[in-house]
Amino acid sequence: MNTAETLNRSEFLNGVRLICGRELAACFDSKIAYVYAAAFILLANSIFMNDFFLAGTADMSGYFDLLPLLLAFFLPAITMRLWAEEHKHRTIELLLTMPIVPVQAILGKYLAAMAIYLLFLAGSLPIVLMLLVLGHPDVGRIAAGYLGLVLFGCQFLALGMFFSALSSEQIVAFVTSVLVSFGLVLTGMDRVVAVLDGLFPRLLLGSFVRESISVMPHYEAFTRGILDLSAVIYFVATSALFLWFNAFVLDEANRK
Repeated sequence: MNTAETLNRSEFLNGVRLICGRELAACFDSKIAYVYAAAFILLANSIFMNDFFLAGTADMSGYFDLLPLLLAFFLPAITMRLWAEEHKHRTIELLLTMPIVPVQAILGKYLAAMAIYLLFLAGSLPIVLMLLVLGHPDVGRIAAGYLGLVLFGCQFLALGMFFSALSSEQIVAFVTSVLVSFGLVLTGMDRVVAVLDGLFPRLLLGSFVRESISVMPHYEAFTRGILDLSAVIYFVATSALFLWFNAFVLDEANRK
């Protein structure tokens, strides 16, 4: 089997493209991508429109605020089958004995998941057009918010792939990813922080968890229109870390 060192750039990219195309074809052929995208777009846009007509302001703050909780559920639904299905049908051995190295398989599946996620986000572009027609929204803040969503998705998709690699059951991978994802989001919510601080006033546990574990302080910087380099580094580093964990799990499985 080829190793990463023996592949030239063209061979490496062709392998990544092959796996990415394979995953996208599987999602769209089985209609999974259409169902997920339609459900997410309808739910997210409906909630935004309700908030828009109540508030009557031409901005997307409400939309960016509600997305993390929705994504904590929908992103694991994208990733749950990526490796669990391979384990269940014992095709992972075949995949990794093809002229494909694990890093190509991981990146190919990751890019396929990102493509589906970007389809989710593209469904909100009519909202941006509507706001531009009806008012004068802060375009820079909206762009920063979308960048935050992309980076948020990068991290949570990498996390979901890691849990999918650990299990041969999609539902186990899904539930585990959802629980961890909600934990990362909820620990950054003001009410949750206040409750934890109230339960442990001397430790200020809620504030500590928010600043050291939760994803929300990093994400919220973008929703405020701030391009924070430390937040970008956080998302890139954690995404890379979970992908490395994914590679480690596959390498251990491949040795058995």
